[in-house]
Amino acid sequence: MKTIADIRQDYKMNELSEADVDKNPMLQFDQWWAEAIQSNITEVNAMTLATVGSNGMPSARMVLLKGVATDGFIFYSNYASSKAADMQLNPHVALVIFWKELERQIRIEGKVAMLPDAQSDTYFLSRPVDSQIGAWASPQSSTIASRAVLDENLNMVKLQFANSPIIRPPFWGGYLVKPSKIEFWQGRSNRLHDRLLYEKIGADWALKRLAP
Repeated sequence: MKTIADIRQDYKMNELSEADVDKNPMLQFDQWWAEAIQSNITEVNAMTLATVGSNGMPSARMVLLKGVATDGFIFYSNYASSKAADMQLNPHVALVIFWKELERQIRIEGKVAMLPDAQSDTYFLSRPVDSQIGAWASPQSSTIASRAVLDENLNMVKLQFANSPIIRPPFWGGYLVKPSKIEFWQGRSNRLHDRLLYEKIGADWALKRLAP
């Protein structure tokens, strides 16, 4: 039986060169995103969101990327959640997207801000009805006595909106992460991976290579 230390994977699928990437990291992301979509990756939009709380401790969890704008990356959450509390206190966050099927990783650092209500409304109305109801039913990150609490909340929400359209909860909406750094990582053999880092300097992006 293999031990954890014995688990190894050599990466040989691709390479990443300064000559081949776009000068704009958002356009480079679009290119990699298109390739990821074509690869039929499961949960292709899953990403880690890291925040820092009032105690100075980092906290990370998986969220879903739900949009890419010219100026950043969009996800949605409960405004009363623990991550929302962290972001209200400290808007500096980090995102990580890992596509093992392509041996690629994207690391993003930046500042987060809430989306306008109208944009959150539009996205909420595009969600499946069950997801809309779920947003109302879950007091995210709060301590609950049992699973029965969620079931009871779910039934109450269904009754509440039985004869009317489901509107977006005022405690739920979107966030935009405006990046100051974006690193594209391509796995290479012998752990000598390619790492290209874009850093925002004023209105421009500077590109440099990092050692693996």
